[in-house]
Amino acid sequence: MNEILDSLGEGIFTVDKEFRITFVNRAAEQMLGVKREGAIGRFCKDVLRSQYCASQCPIARVLETAENIYDRPSSITNGDGELIPIRLNAAILRNGANEPMGGVVSFRDLSFDSEVKEYLKHEGAFHGIIGRSKAMTDIFNIIVEVSDSDAPVLIQGETGTGKELIANAIQATSRRHDKRFVKVNCSSLPAPLLTSELFGHAKGAFTDAVRERMGRFELADSGTIFLDEIGEMPLTMQSQILRVIQDGTFERLGESSTRKVDVRIITATNRDLKSAITSGAFREDLFYRLNVIPILLPPLRDRPEDIPFLVQHLVKKYEIVYGKTICEIPDNTMDLLLQWRWPGNVRELENVVEYAVVRAKQDALFCICLLPPALREGLTCPEVKRRDGNGDGLDSAHLIHLLEKHRWNKSKVADALGVNRTTIWRRMKTLGIDNCH
Repeated sequence: MNEILDSLGEGIFTVDKEFRITFVNRAAEQMLGVKREGAIGRFCKDVLRSQYCASQCPIARVLETAENIYDRPSSITNGDGELIPIRLNAAILRNGANEPMGGVVSFRDLSFDSEVKEYLKHEGAFHGIIGRSKAMTDIFNIIVEVSDSDAPVLIQGETGTGKELIANAIQATSRRHDKRFVKVNCSSLPAPLLTSELFGHAKGAFTDAVRERMGRFELADSGTIFLDEIGEMPLTMQSQILRVIQDGTFERLGESSTRKVDVRIITATNRDLKSAITSGAFREDLFYRLNVIPILLPPLRDRPEDIPFLVQHLVKKYEIVYGKTICEIPDNTMDLLLQWRWPGNVRELENVVEYAVVRAKQDALFCICLLPPALREGLTCPEVKRRDGNGDGLDSAHLIHLLEKHRWNKSKVADALGVNRTTIWRRMKTLGIDNCH
């Protein structure tokens, strides 16, 4: 049993009825900075040094009320005197005869959550891109390294991975950052109109050409042009793009005079261009001209370590958009978001977060029940379970957050939740929250 408990990532320790430690697992040793043999036999308050040790001791509350404590936010002090944020659970420890013989506490290090918040607060994002995984930091490094170059860049990645954001970052760090940045989606227009859009047309070039028109390449002269979805460009137009890359020249539609531009070209596609070359849908010589600086943007499922940062960033974004405050993102919600495969990548994640924030009430938890049905299929929301059990659905983290926000005015908290003031008093007593404020 000890080997099983030692294999867990959560810290676990047990105490007897006198609150002396009887067992400490390996994770607890590491988080507390103490050796097992040095902790066993000592009072837990001298080892844990939690903010609740002096009052509202979780184990004491559990023994007094016979009600377990779940996900209470707290902190501990390790052997180096560092304060570590945790979330703890406490339960009665019983013997074979079902008699109380002490308590068991498990706790999870929330330093990573704090790291996420600090990162977003101080580090922000790389030109609007959230990512801390090795794959993304490597891309950021490439962007910085090529900032003095005018070489073409080809960004490849699945739909929704953020290819346009990468293009924005390339332009923002380039020596042309103060020049025009023109964007064109090559899949949105039929070939004749796309030709006119890119290169312009002379008056009378076609039925609706009532006046001459400057194309996007001319508009971007001395700056940068971004050709999104380049893989969708008709084969007949690809030779014109190749010519612009090679010598910077082109003709407007319906015009014979040659024009010259100085443009840096960035392209992007979600297609496998090598397969398109094999099938004859894309020119091989154009591919190699565009692919001087290749950037392969990984799908979100291949960089799950970025998801907590993205979620925090997107929640903050939509809190501002919709004028709401999300008090907390529970671990079970984050775990579910980490497990999802995200076929729509970051764009899908952003839609999910916005959906949840729109549905959330003020000062709500970012709970599983707020997520789209497809993500939570077959799952029962923990908050629903709590509501079924206690009639009001208030857990300690949510209630403490609201109490602190309203300066421990129970009437204001009750108004905010739409419940009776006595409900707040009852839940505070049940959860072991001190009424002395």
